[in-house]
Amino acid sequence: MKKLFIFLLPMMGPAVARAEDTVQKIDPVIVTAPLEEAIADFAKPVTILDGKELRLKMAHTIGETLKNELGITSQSFGPGVGIPVIRGQSGPRVRVLSNGIGSNDASAISPDHATSVEPLMAERIEVLRGPASLLYGSGAIGGVVNIIDNRIPEQLPERLIGGVLDQHYDSASDQTMTALKINGGQGNVAYHLDGFFRNRSNLNIGGYAIDETAARQVEPNLPARLQNTHGYIDNTSSHALSGSAGLSMVGAPGFLGAAYNYLENEYGIAPDGTGEKARIALNQSKYDLKGELKDPFEFAQSLRVKLGFTDYEHRELKEGATATLFTNDTWESRLELAHHDIGPMRGMVGFHLQSSDLQALGFDVHGDDHDDDHHDDHGDDHHDDHDDDHKETPNADGSQPLLPHTQTNSYGVFAVESIKQDAMTYQFGVRVEPTHINPEGHEDFSFTPISGSASALWKADSHNRVNLAVTRSSRAPNPQELLSHGFHHATRSFEMGDTGLQEENSVNLDLGYRFNSDWLRAEIDLFNNWASDYIFFNRTGEFVDKHGGACSGADCVQVTLGQQANATFMGYESKLVFPVMENHYGLLELALFSDYTRGQFTDGGDVPRMPPLRFGFQIDHFLGDWSNGLRLTRGEAQNHPGDFDTATPAYVLLGLSSQYRIKHYKDVDISVFAKANNLLDENIRNSVSFLRNFAPEPGRGAELGIRVSY
Repeated sequence: MKKLFIFLLPMMGPAVARAEDTVQKIDPVIVTAPLEEAIADFAKPVTILDGKELRLKMAHTIGETLKNELGITSQSFGPGVGIPVIRGQSGPRVRVLSNGIGSNDASAISPDHATSVEPLMAERIEVLRGPASLLYGSGAIGGVVNIIDNRIPEQLPERLIGGVLDQHYDSASDQTMTALKINGGQGNVAYHLDGFFRNRSNLNIGGYAIDETAARQVEPNLPARLQNTHGYIDNTSSHALSGSAGLSMVGAPGFLGAAYNYLENEYGIAPDGTGEKARIALNQSKYDLKGELKDPFEFAQSLRVKLGFTDYEHRELKEGATATLFTNDTWESRLELAHHDIGPMRGMVGFHLQSSDLQALGFDVHGDDHDDDHHDDHGDDHHDDHDDDHKETPNADGSQPLLPHTQTNSYGVFAVESIKQDAMTYQFGVRVEPTHINPEGHEDFSFTPISGSASALWKADSHNRVNLAVTRSSRAPNPQELLSHGFHHATRSFEMGDTGLQEENSVNLDLGYRFNSDWLRAEIDLFNNWASDYIFFNRTGEFVDKHGGACSGADCVQVTLGQQANATFMGYESKLVFPVMENHYGLLELALFSDYTRGQFTDGGDVPRMPPLRFGFQIDHFLGDWSNGLRLTRGEAQNHPGDFDTATPAYVLLGLSSQYRIKHYKDVDISVFAKANNLLDENIRNSVSFLRNFAPEPGRGAELGIRVSY
């Protein structure tokens, strides 16, 4: 390691920022917070990526973009899916937003579903770690990820036309990405246009795709000989394209704007070695309306409204035929009224409406057996093996409901108040969200989650601050957890919900400390989350055929069951940054970091799919328009995988990065960057992934990019 470090140090050169970036900046405002406020005034852990840092970390999924941030990992399902995992929580417990409105796709209900929010178009990403349920929906105990772009302009541009062109290339998958943004306006009218195209081949990896020994521990019915590739993962190519248009009227009283976005994304699922291949074809149309009035009433400071409609569909394809169809039509609206300060108190009240029309259909396609031959012996009579509570009648087209046609309506009312007294800032909030789930052919479900929070921030002096937050959060089960029943081709499992599930409740305690000076920047956050009736899908160790009946041999698939149990999550996130050298050669900084989450059930056993202990260091060197970085991360073995799953080994991840801004020339700004990822070519098994034994993380690769702005 010492020789490697000596070899790499001369390559570090200068690193990511302009000379003026070394000047201390004003603390940015967190727009995702319940009340827009500066980072220094916020009592919960927050991560903000924008500017050069965001461009350097940009990846093809949200999870990949954020995976090196404290407390955040990516739940991969092969390279096509990267869902952010915050403090071990994912799915419905982490709300992914686009400009404050939910993605409203199907990513929260199954790990094989990619989110429809694309980081490539982001101008800023904000992550609130810890419960953030008061503003954006009940049960977001992991946190909120808000991808912010300029799709609906809120301010008048400086010129009639301006734009940005980004071009990326990644050798690990022969991936090319092209993105174009155009902004402009005149008078009181502002507009925005954007689009991107991405194309990727199969992902290169270090070693074999399938860890056959581990895979057979949980899937003993796998064939004696598997189709196992070396150096790449088969069927992981993808292509995606998207386009958006937005228009706003902007004036002194505020603004009002609308936007439309269309997205296509087709990606492959890493195969299990049996010869079967599954792909997912995703289509989404999204319509958004947003506006703000300043000082609309005597007591009101601002009135903001957001309205969005999402028409989402994806097809899971097997040998080109539709095996499963998911559709989700969702309306979401928000009304936020901020009042003028009343003495030391400032705050807001709001109303949040969500209405979702969700359905999942399974189709009987040829090739369901685990060999390469086609079979016709799985007819519709096998559906009679379903238990009486979930027996469904096939539709006219032969499809079988994997999830019944379900209408879900929720109405959230919330209020947040902040009080500042000398060095102390207190914040209190409450949210009530009646939720009604109306499935076709089943009894209705009604829940009333109630959430509340209290936090305190103490600025002891200009260098030290301490924050404490306590949140009680409730979450209603979603339709998949209650009602799913059938074979899901992409996950290769028979999924069974539980109609007896109750509300999930959690109490979270978050304690943090920040120190900021010229010679050291330090941050540490400790958290403990007590969850009662925690809902999770887990393997049961049982096997059935693909219609839920008795099975033998290669016809068997695993059963995953929606369950509830009390659980505790605890952990920490920490970081130290201090300058090593600062002279005419530039600024050299060393950062030490570590994070950890441990999830355990109260009655014994481990919560499945938890991230491992991570620690490492990062060295950055800044000189004028150059910046380079070296980052080494050690991930410990995850030996607490949960029942009917496998442990993952330790790994070392080494990367280099470099970025340079070419001097401004006549209104044109050009920046270039280069990254070297996984230089040791490690075969990394992701402990939060359902496909850990079939799809390791990317192997050694290089990324190149150029950005031209006008």
